[in-house]
Amino acid sequence: MNTPARLGIFGLGLAAVFGTALGAGRLAGPVGAEEKPHAAHGGMDHGSGHRSALPGGLLVSDRGYTLTTVPDATGAFAFRIIGPNGRAVTAFDTQHDKRMHLIVVRRDLSGFRHVHPTMGADGTWRVASPLSGPGTYRAFADFKPAGADPLTLGIDTAVAGDAAPRPLPAPATTATVDGYTVTLKGALTAGRASRLDLTISRDGRPVTDLQPYLAAYGHLVALRQGDLAYLHVHPDGEPGDGKTKPGPTVTFYAEAPSAGTYRLYLDFQHQGTVHTAEFTVAAGAGTEHSKSSGDHQHHEG
Repeated sequence: MNTPARLGIFGLGLAAVFGTALGAGRLAGPVGAEEKPHAAHGGMDHGSGHRSALPGGLLVSDRGYTLTTVPDATGAFAFRIIGPNGRAVTAFDTQHDKRMHLIVVRRDLSGFRHVHPTMGADGTWRVASPLSGPGTYRAFADFKPAGADPLTLGIDTAVAGDAAPRPLPAPATTATVDGYTVTLKGALTAGRASRLDLTISRDGRPVTDLQPYLAAYGHLVALRQGDLAYLHVHPDGEPGDGKTKPGPTVTFYAEAPSAGTYRLYLDFQHQGTVHTAEFTVAAGAGTEHSKSSGDHQHHEG
């Protein structure tokens, strides 16, 4: 794996909202809809109950916390979270089985990875480089400082070399990955919660024994084409709640901040391996029906 050659100067923040009773997620931004009660992540001020004034995906520093990358001689991707006191944060709460989630994608929305770094005593997080070749990438650090609200910050990082942009796949309603077929039903609509049903099958048979991955049967990330505004949504229900089945369908409720094109990335685990199915979704402006498309990609979590 290539070592990141130079960190980009452009930073971004990441707003992500995790649904509770309905599993609803919402990107921060002027969506023109009243806030519904739900637990927030990243873009919500837990103390005041107000969302961040900025859309997700634009800040490298928020609420006194800053994401900074660190050179690493081993070729690992290394970074720190600097706190309001100017020192590296070393105390983090566990969220979804991990204290840190790192999500990386090329700016053309290819090369998606969701990995979990480990932290050293000095507050430096390291993971084998998730950058899959030349190009400019956006790296999102998703975390909760101990005693503070959840945050996701991001930064651009580049790998030297020729990197022609990859076109976004055309719309379709299914995605294939590692022998699995994932069907997406539902329309993403700006300004309101939309139900998305993702149904997983293998060799023509429904998969009914999904395994919990990071305390859920599926994780869904959405990125808006262009500025990479970010939405991380968790499904309706959770393993062990007495009502949520381990497949074949995982249901999400998500709200986009605007009409436009989004890329969806579904992580699910089956037979000990994590797979990622990808879709392209055209979010309507409230009256249009969105369409979905998928191609494939696989990574181990």
